[in-house]
Amino acid sequence: MFILDGGTGRELQRIGAPFRQPEWSALALIEGPEFVTRVHQAYIEAGADVITTNTYAVVPFHIGEERFVQSGLALATLAGKLARDAADGAGRPVRVAGSLPPVCGSYRPDLVDLERARQVLGVLIAGLAPSIDHWQAETLSTLAEAELVAELVAPSGKPLWLSFTLQDEVADAPPQLRSGEPVRDAALLAMRLGAEALLFNCSQPEVMEAALREARSMLEGSAMRLGVYANAFPPMSAEAEANTALCPIRADLTPAGYAAFAHAWAEAGASILGGCCGIGPEHIAVLRG
Repeated sequence: MFILDGGTGRELQRIGAPFRQPEWSALALIEGPEFVTRVHQAYIEAGADVITTNTYAVVPFHIGEERFVQSGLALATLAGKLARDAADGAGRPVRVAGSLPPVCGSYRPDLVDLERARQVLGVLIAGLAPSIDHWQAETLSTLAEAELVAELVAPSGKPLWLSFTLQDEVADAPPQLRSGEPVRDAALLAMRLGAEALLFNCSQPEVMEAALREARSMLEGSAMRLGVYANAFPPMSAEAEANTALCPIRADLTPAGYAAFAHAWAEAGASILGGCCGIGPEHIAVLRG
């Protein structure tokens, strides 16, 4: 079992790092990178096998177009180095995942602009490549985003983990991405693209098990790993955007409450478990056991 880290933005805010809109978690890279190191170390101490670079908000959507042009590459490089240094200092094997976020806003498949994403992701990939062990394209709402990322990271020769965000409504219909595209198609695409792992993240814990079972049924006989890192928010509307405000945290998703979901995910085939927004080191420590 691989144990991932948890959310970065909330943890930065909790420990007193520079934190405001619109920069969100990127502000700590700019004004207080030592806080980013502290978050990485907290997750390592909690037992994470994988820590994720703090690059989710290193996009023009958060830091602004001018700052991204001037400093995007340097910030991505710094984020990679901070994670690499923390992993190398862990005293045990810890992988660094290079976070490649949705460029034009989370949860908004209607805003996906592949040409814009190509430009922005190219900068992040260039900055992160020297420091990471695998790419983690996360909170993907559409299949087209996954295809683009696979194309862009292929020259690096490093493994790709694809992570999709799901519609939060629990329904009788087969599980779907936020675009409405079926999870079964995401699984087939991940296999075609040669991804090392297929994950689901930044969605309600309740929708993850069905997605895992659907994906597993499509990947029978494949060596691809499956994983989950859910968020701790109430259901998000179709018009919502992640990281535009501090959403409330569900009272039931204590470390023990979250671990109960994670046990079911493992039973459904997940061999990678972690947390997204609102899930902290205390949750990861319980997953580690």
